[in-house]
Amino acid sequence: MKNKINSIMEERLKAEKKLLATAKRKLPELKTLLEGTWDHWHYEDPIYRFYHLSFKVFQLQATTSKIVEALQALAPQIKLNPLFLEIVAEGTGKTFKLSDNADWMKRTRPILEAFFHAQHMLLMVCKYAEELPEPPQALPSGWATVLYLYGLR
Repeated sequence: MKNKINSIMEERLKAEKKLLATAKRKLPELKTLLEGTWDHWHYEDPIYRFYHLSFKVFQLQATTSKIVEALQALAPQIKLNPLFLEIVAEGTGKTFKLSDNADWMKRTRPILEAFFHAQHMLLMVCKYAEELPEPPQALPSGWATVLYLYGLR
C-alpha cells in the first residue's frame, strides 16, 4: 500500500513539474493573453454592459473560451477540474435572445462568473510560472488552486 501511495505521489509531482515547465515555456503568450483580459474591451466594457443591460455582455464568452483553451493546452492530457468546467459551461455557448432581458441576472451572471474564474486561473498560472523555480512543498493558495484545476491536488 505504501509503495502504491508513493507511486501516485511521484506521478503527481512529475505531472506538476511538467505543468510548471510548460507554463514557464508558454509564459510570454500567457501573459499577453492575460494582459488582454484587463483591457477596455475585454474587461471594463463587458462589465459595464452587464449593468447597462446590453446584449454586448454576451461577447465576453469569446474571451472566456480563449482563456480556457490556453489553460487546457498547458496539459492537454489532463481533463480540467469538473467544478471549473461546470462554471465555464454555464457561462459560455449562450446566444442572446430578447427573452433574456426578462431574466437578465439569471442569463448573464454565469457569463461573468465563468470569465472571472477563467481569468483568475490564468492569472495564477502566470504568477506562479514566473515566481516558482520548481513545485513547492508548502503550497501558496494560488498555486494550489492551479493544481486543483489540473486534478493534481
